[in-house]
Amino acid sequence: MTAVEIVEVSPRDGLQNEKRVLSTADKVALIDSAVAAGTRRIEVASFVHPKRVPQMADAEDLCAALPRKMSATTIGLVLNRRGAERALATRVDELGAVACASDGFGMANQGRTAEQTVDDAIEVMDMARAAGRCTQVTISVAFGCPFDGEVAVERVVALARRLAQAQPREIAFGDTIGVATPAHVTSLVSALRLAVPGIPLRMHFHDTRGTAIANAWASLQAGVRVLDASIGGCGGCPYAPGASGNVATEDLLYMLGRTGFSTGIDLELTKQAVPWLEARIGRELPGRQAKVARFPA
Repeated sequence: MTAVEIVEVSPRDGLQNEKRVLSTADKVALIDSAVAAGTRRIEVASFVHPKRVPQMADAEDLCAALPRKMSATTIGLVLNRRGAERALATRVDELGAVACASDGFGMANQGRTAEQTVDDAIEVMDMARAAGRCTQVTISVAFGCPFDGEVAVERVVALARRLAQAQPREIAFGDTIGVATPAHVTSLVSALRLAVPGIPLRMHFHDTRGTAIANAWASLQAGVRVLDASIGGCGGCPYAPGASGNVATEDLLYMLGRTGFSTGIDLELTKQAVPWLEARIGRELPGRQAKVARFPA
């Protein structure tokens, strides 16, 4: 079977747009459940201003509450130098920098133009590397922007080339508002493999328009082997109007397991976390596998 790595993003991207703010203890429990199911890489927090994203105000406390020895790599999302300094003061294993493919989203999310977010991401990656930490970067709104509309493949490729010079572990591409289609995914991945050879690509799909699983499949067929997912399909961005949940981890696991890919993550254990999470955020999540009978029985 072909191995695919799933990066679990529910503790960060999954919770950052929820009305209810989970306690640090509940966040630790969510992380523990993902690790117990077999997750080996997990985005645990973002180091952003608490007034901007109050759901992430306990980033330092959360990192301190996690076990010192974990069988999973922990990732902290970082937007700028100040965020990097905060993350590096914790035990988080990996810093995830962020660049934006459009000026509209860059200004809304970070108060910076697209090119300035690339400058910031490169600085973050340089700081992480100097501190001996692993680092990677995500290009958000890589398939379309809620403010600027269509984002050209050529634009994303140009940004990826700049970011590749900082030698990240990988470059991720976020379908922040869920507008990607399989054909668009295939086109972008094909162009990126030529533009940044040797750098692994990661895909981050939202299911806003019901295309996330199809887009994940298209990326796999194009050679991508790292995908983001969120338990229950929770997630969204407070600064991207209309953005809704990520592709559900359990739905992605079902598709992968039935088509010859291995992840090392247990589907049934992952499904068990969904009703627990729904009870704490106070709403039903969009993932499907936790609501249907196991197949094969």
